[in-house]
Amino acid sequence: MPNITSLTESEAAVLSAVPKGLLRNGAWVDSSTGMTLGVDDPSTGEVLVEVADASVEDARAALDAAVAAQPAWAATPPRERGEILRRTYELMTERNEELALLMTLEMGKPIAESRSEVAYAADFFRWFSEEAVRLDGSWSTAPDGKSRIITMKQPVGPCLLVTPWNFPLAMGARKIGPAFAAGCTVVVKAAKQTPLSMHAIAAILTEAGLPDGVLGTVTTSKASSVVSSLIEDPRLRKLSFTGSTEVGQSLAEQSAKGLIRLSLELGGNAPFIVFEDADIDHAVDQAMLAKLRNNGEACTAANRFYVHESVLDEFSTKFAARFEKLVVGRGTDAAVTLGPLIDQAAVDKVEELVAAAVAEGATVVYETPLPKSTGYFSAARVVTGVSPTSRLVTDEIFGPVAPIVGFSTEDELLGWANASDYGLAAYIFTRDLDRAVRVSEKLEVGMVGVNRGVLSNPAAPFGGVKSSGYGREGAHVGIDEYVETKYLSLNVG
Repeated sequence: MPNITSLTESEAAVLSAVPKGLLRNGAWVDSSTGMTLGVDDPSTGEVLVEVADASVEDARAALDAAVAAQPAWAATPPRERGEILRRTYELMTERNEELALLMTLEMGKPIAESRSEVAYAADFFRWFSEEAVRLDGSWSTAPDGKSRIITMKQPVGPCLLVTPWNFPLAMGARKIGPAFAAGCTVVVKAAKQTPLSMHAIAAILTEAGLPDGVLGTVTTSKASSVVSSLIEDPRLRKLSFTGSTEVGQSLAEQSAKGLIRLSLELGGNAPFIVFEDADIDHAVDQAMLAKLRNNGEACTAANRFYVHESVLDEFSTKFAARFEKLVVGRGTDAAVTLGPLIDQAAVDKVEELVAAAVAEGATVVYETPLPKSTGYFSAARVVTGVSPTSRLVTDEIFGPVAPIVGFSTEDELLGWANASDYGLAAYIFTRDLDRAVRVSEKLEVGMVGVNRGVLSNPAAPFGGVKSSGYGREGAHVGIDEYVETKYLSLNVG
């Protein structure tokens, strides 16, 4: 294990156990070029392990295997597909501690949050193990009475799933679960920063009985050329992508030529809205979750805080006081509540946004001290006096900074909240049920949390509008993204 000297025995064991190659036809193989790429520990900046660096040829070979396996997998009884997913859920649950440690090592989040993500990810396999046997069709009489209208749902075919680095287990499970439940084969391209969690899922799925070829993995430093080569292949029928809006737009353009089915979960700029009648202590509790979960590196993270001017000082003071209790450090330390960001570019972006806001007149009312480390740490900050047009408000921060803007009227608030190009999530805090419903309906987002700062749930539809993408993951509608509805006209009489 190159360039790393501070691994504990358990950390070394977890890293040693995870496959480092590319999964193809049930076997882990090296890259065809023999090239590898390093996976960093963001808390130190040092390399944890090297994994296979796939070429375009490797990606095509993975698609070849998925295409070959598609007919048999589609014909596999739904109950059998569901049982494989159920066994995967059970194995992940049994190995929560090992998977959580692996995730924290490569992504940086506190170990307690990694444990929660493992459970959340496993739940997608449990949920879709049950949905696999609930795909149904319909039977009806045609209006003229001369025929019967029959519909059936069939798998769309081989899929490419592109997953992000920030939730490396959950985002993979949220895509793989419905694809397999529907009877689709899959090629997964995991983010190069966090491939180990995906490799661990793939190994567990294989152990759970997944047939050879149904899943292939592609980890690469050449993401653009590898993904483009698969999109250009007419055998690929579905692309699901979670990542930046800019990349999502490019993939949509590339996919248009082949009319590939798309699911896009892109950027976010979630407003966190505190009305004058809100329970402020509860709002602060939930704000800590909405802002700092996953080190602030979440598309659903509260990105901008709009607080009614009558409670602005109270909320800001109590919020800053909670930041004072944060412990920043390596996520493997049980005392740590905020880990590093994913890389130096992420740190630089946060610093630039904060500096620009301060230059415009904003005030950093609290800033956490940083550990003495070479890792990618960024201070958690509460910033007040922020202009509604500041880049700290209009840009997706993806870091532990909370800009607070005061508002006076509901109309003013809605104007600011809906001015964003993004429309993924929003959070509302009020005791007024009429207001909660009214504002929720007017917010241009795909998801709203009312008096709660966490939205994600396998049983709920996840997705956004506007530049946050389209399609839904999770819930009973999640599997619909992976099926086609076929109509059969049956002549009668």
